[in-house]
Amino acid sequence: RHRAPSLDRTAATHTLPLMSPLPTRAEIEAATPAINAIVPPTPQYSWPLLNARTGCELWVKHENHTALGSFKMRGLLVYLARLAERSPEVRGVIAATRGNHGQAVAFAARRHGLTATIVVPRGNSVEKNRAMRALGAELIEHGDDFQAALEHSRALAATRALHPVPSFHADLVLGNAVSALDFLQHAPALDRVYVPIGLGSGICAMLAARDALGLPTKIIGVVSANAPGIALSFAARELRTHPATTRIADGLACSTPNADALAHILRGVERIVPVSDDEVEAGMRAYFSDTHNVAEGAAGAGLAAVLQERTSVAGQRIGVVFTGGNIDAPVFAK
Repeated sequence: RHRAPSLDRTAATHTLPLMSPLPTRAEIEAATPAINAIVPPTPQYSWPLLNARTGCELWVKHENHTALGSFKMRGLLVYLARLAERSPEVRGVIAATRGNHGQAVAFAARRHGLTATIVVPRGNSVEKNRAMRALGAELIEHGDDFQAALEHSRALAATRALHPVPSFHADLVLGNAVSALDFLQHAPALDRVYVPIGLGSGICAMLAARDALGLPTKIIGVVSANAPGIALSFAARELRTHPATTRIADGLACSTPNADALAHILRGVERIVPVSDDEVEAGMRAYFSDTHNVAEGAAGAGLAAVLQERTSVAGQRIGVVFTGGNIDAPVFAK
């Protein structure tokens, strides 16, 4: 197993719970028509300039081409549809986010006639905050990182009688698996797929799709070296926490991994590749140079990992998930 950088291994450890099952092919296909009616399937392209840069046949799943510019929408549509069925008394929801999850919560909440309250850390993306407000969310800034925002959202859920929407849940995985299945069915047979990891719904969706189709494709997780909680947990095979200090990959800035997601990752992911902030920024520049697509940090991380492993991917057919394109213009320009 690839081991993460030697960081603070005295951080907290936790026992992993039993996993909730990943969705089956029948479940993913049953959910697909309703989701595709709202979020059309995104394209996958193999760009000649990226192929030359990486030395492989690289297929990019463009989740930045959804109406909200990220992959999060499908999972929230499934989650809130099922919430409406099992808890029709719910009138409002609350979530913590660095941006893309919050936009998807606000989008799906509006479709179900629910109020949406979103808690973000101070200093969060100005343009993501503006987008969440435009979708009808009440935005609250609290704390210096995602974990502080998450804990505050949980407290507000109790005092305001709001339903707390998690960042990882089986319903989120199911919705996201619709796109993962589409990728693996419509791209040529892939040797590996590189998937950035925040709290894990995207990579667990890819695992579900790979297993549903019975493919031998290796799933490689990508994390920020400056947010190494998942990498440390993967190496130790138990949950480890670590502060997240990445300056660019805010979608990967999770200090505390989700235990359920980690259990699936330990079972089905080949290995974890940590990438530095400099490598992430190089990946973002490469995407713009070679495809004219604007990548946020988390999306740049996937390509950064492929470039880091250029020798081992040479001559292979590789997939990478372009998770989103929501980045403030001044940050991208810099």
